[in-house]
Amino acid sequence: MADEHQFIQDGLQRSQIDEFFASELGRAGYGGMEVAKTPMGTQIVLKAEKPGMVIGKGGKNIRKITRELGERFDLDDPQIDVQEVDEPDLNARIVADRLANALERGWYFRKAGHTTIDRIMDSGALGAEIVLSGKVTGARSRVEKFNRGYIKHNGEPAQEIVDRGQGVAVMKLGTIGVDVKIIPPGANLPDDFRIEEGAEPEDLVPDAVEANEAADLIEEPDEEELEELRADEDEESPEPGEEEIEEEVVEEVLDEESEAEAEASEESVEEELDELEEEVEAEAEELLDEMESEEAESEEAQEEGEE
Repeated sequence: MADEHQFIQDGLQRSQIDEFFASELGRAGYGGMEVAKTPMGTQIVLKAEKPGMVIGKGGKNIRKITRELGERFDLDDPQIDVQEVDEPDLNARIVADRLANALERGWYFRKAGHTTIDRIMDSGALGAEIVLSGKVTGARSRVEKFNRGYIKHNGEPAQEIVDRGQGVAVMKLGTIGVDVKIIPPGANLPDDFRIEEGAEPEDLVPDAVEANEAADLIEEPDEEELEELRADEDEESPEPGEEEIEEEVVEEVLDEESEAEAEASEESVEEELDELEEEVEAEAEELLDEMESEEAESEEAQEEGEE
């Protein structure tokens, strides 16, 4: 199988496993999973709000899920590790499922959206966004957004830092899609900065300090050296009289060249005018000769006609 087909197959299998967990562990507060293939088998890290419900009494439920995974998705020795979610209000998948359940139970969408996003921000999130899309209030589809704090929509931070979660609320008029984005507390954003009070520059930017020290090693010239440099410049610079003489000579040469060029141009113009006058006179004579010959021919023709 080609590499491209293998990537597509792995992505499809991962999404199918995620849908399987969401349907089986919805009541346990399913919060996402990570799949890693190792030489010993397939390692799956599963996050849940209530790990006890995932494991079941005596591990009965987890063994059942493991067996179904191996049979349905043809996984080699699947091993499931269940982890508890420390703060469910900061897990986008759990928040989206909760909001979808609240809408299905009859909550008004604005009250549900504001309440949910307030709980997210109270948990310490840097920013959050909730998008409800579908037949929210009537027969016509619409989109409602709830924003708090700071959120990233594109670039590497949006892929690596922002936690995303989707849910679906099945209503009488139709389905409503729930999209949740959360920036967790303590996230290192590329455009963020902080002011360090009482910090030493050597600890924060050692490279800049070394470059500054290297620049300080360049010694500035003393007064004696400055005087010597000025004396050398005075010796090399010509005297004022010489400069004036040279300037006068240059001006005279330039004036002579310009006069010569002007005379040459005038002579060339006069020659061109003489040539044009000669050509015009020659053409005029030719025209007169032609007119005279035509008149003579016309007179002869008339005389012949009279005869």
